Amino acid sequence: MLLLIIKRMANAIFVILAVSLLAFTIFKFLGDPVQLMLNPQATQQERDQLTERLGLNDPVPVQFAKFVFNAARGEFGMSYRNQMPVMEVIAERFPATFELVLVSSILALLIGLPLGVFAAIRGGTVMARVFHLISMIGVSVPAFVIGILLILVFSIELKWLPAFGRGKVVDLGFWTTGFLTPSGRAALVMPSISLALFQISFIMRLVTAEMLEVLRTDFIRFAKARGLKARAIYFRHGLRNCMMPVVTMTGMLIGDLIAFTLVTEIVFQWPGMGFLFVQSVQYVDIPVMAAYLMIVCCIFITINLIVDLIYVVVDPRVDQLVRGGGNGH
Repeated sequence: MLLLIIKRMANAIFVILAVSLLAFTIFKFLGDPVQLMLNPQATQQERDQLTERLGLNDPVPVQFAKFVFNAARGEFGMSYRNQMPVMEVIAERFPATFELVLVSSILALLIGLPLGVFAAIRGGTVMARVFHLISMIGVSVPAFVIGILLILVFSIELKWLPAFGRGKVVDLGFWTTGFLTPSGRAALVMPSISLALFQISFIMRLVTAEMLEVLRTDFIRFAKARGLKARAIYFRHGLRNCMMPVVTMTGMLIGDLIAFTLVTEIVFQWPGMGFLFVQSVQYVDIPVMAAYLMIVCCIFITINLIVDLIYVVVDPRVDQLVRGGGNGH
């Protein structure tokens, strides 16, 4: 497992450098930082001083090296719009996005996995067909349409849930959470469902397809011949042997949720990182945009590493393949 981690970390460094170059390009060539940070009445001396302080007179390779060094320390400069360190601005918004993604991911796994197994086992029943139809709707309808429909029904018509915002939150010092207040939990319901519906449908369809393949194998026939209980056959042997692609896709979906919650956050005015990124684009807040790009990259890399480690836990042969240089069978 250690060799697997080392190989993945080496790959991650190359990916981070490539994304750093993209973020630096945005930072360097999208707009004039001096003009954006100073007011129009600033003198030429003030402009020259700020240019020197930002290191904009250095050669481009030197500027890129400084950018990577500062990014590794979590320093992305000051937000043009908020006049605060970028990481402080993002840290304020991260808990909102994390809690939204956490609830959506739990919903997707708790609902998608058993529904997928049920649809594979009871494929010809009316209930399985209903689930299949719902999954088709979940995959086909965009998240913002689901969000608007939820607001129309549960906020405007029934007045059960808040239409926007995060509700009342509790500040724990290092984290602000809505889990500890009724209005915070109520505010999470509709955005979570809107965000999770696609993931539920996708996981359900993926598990169903993989389970149908596994259930046709001699391994399962042998398990039935041994007289094992149906629950053990389907969940212990069947579901476990189809988890590799499910783990892969679920990890990628969670990364997508964190990176691309902006549509849901805009619909529900959810004060998370996605909403912050949209505001940054609107106000040309380049440091925040560059930092967001780097953070999303690191999140994806971390999730992929976790997925690789889960591979080894689910199927130890993966570790043997890595140690054998990928030539084992």
